[in-house]
Amino acid sequence: MHAITIDKPGGPEALTWTEVPDPSPAPGEVIVQVTATAVNRADVMQRQGSYPPPPGASPYLGLECSGVIAAVGADVTGHHIGERVCALLAGGGYAEQVAIPAGQLLPIPQGLSVQEAAALPEVACTVWSNVVDIARLRQGQTLLVHGGGGGIGTFAVQLGKALGATVIVTARKQKHDQLKALGADLAIDYTDTDFVEAVKNFTNGHGADVILDIIAARYLAQNLEAVATDGHIVTIGMQGGTKAELDFRKLLTKRASLSATSLRPRPIPDKARIVKGVHTQVWPLINAGTIRPIIDRTFPLSDAAEAHRLMEASDHLGKILLLA
Repeated sequence: MHAITIDKPGGPEALTWTEVPDPSPAPGEVIVQVTATAVNRADVMQRQGSYPPPPGASPYLGLECSGVIAAVGADVTGHHIGERVCALLAGGGYAEQVAIPAGQLLPIPQGLSVQEAAALPEVACTVWSNVVDIARLRQGQTLLVHGGGGGIGTFAVQLGKALGATVIVTARKQKHDQLKALGADLAIDYTDTDFVEAVKNFTNGHGADVILDIIAARYLAQNLEAVATDGHIVTIGMQGGTKAELDFRKLLTKRASLSATSLRPRPIPDKARIVKGVHTQVWPLINAGTIRPIIDRTFPLSDAAEAHRLMEASDHLGKILLLA
């Protein structure tokens, strides 16, 4: 088979379409013939050399995929060769075939193509595990989503609205109309507006009950100002740096909680639990058309370098797909 490999960390030009050995399924795994995968920020970080795959994971990029099961390993039940699936991965999506623990498989949602389904597993599992499983967002609360124009953001907007929350996003102004069409109640241009003031004004001083944050250090103090009493900040990215001073007085005064999580290095049983939760609670919303994948554009898998350039420019809305 062929896969995208990295001879030496660097820019998009470091990505090379290379012939590599075919995978074989270990007990509890299936082999999926990849139809499509998606580009995530973690792929860019791995390409640059700052986010190596966890032990035992595929060395290739790609945290999600869709395709058809080509082989089934020992101890796998409930799945068969020829089944159309999408899946959460620890790596390996940028390849023509990938070995996947059976507990990380999801069915293709009703009304979607196999290609479209590749835009869902990583964002659905990330958003659900943080916004619902950890922060317990519920009807009537306010959700603030940083980076609203990306794959995570566009999914979080839709899930927040489906749960009955008021949704606020930060994003570049040119993306505001599309985000409001997805359900955002307020869109804030972070380049020229103080989002803390905007959130407080919009919520009559209450603040955001849940903040989904991809920035980390640079936004820590502002998030503490913007979060509501008894609110929860869930940090899932570090685009704004890794170190900042935390004002515990502010955190204690608001009785607020701060969580920092990553999905990729979690143990396989934990990922299977998250995938099961997504299948139970989120997939019905996708099957009903309440939530849909937002796909900016597609590239051939062999042209992954161009897809990475688009990701780094941050000019896209939603997901960027690679077609095998």
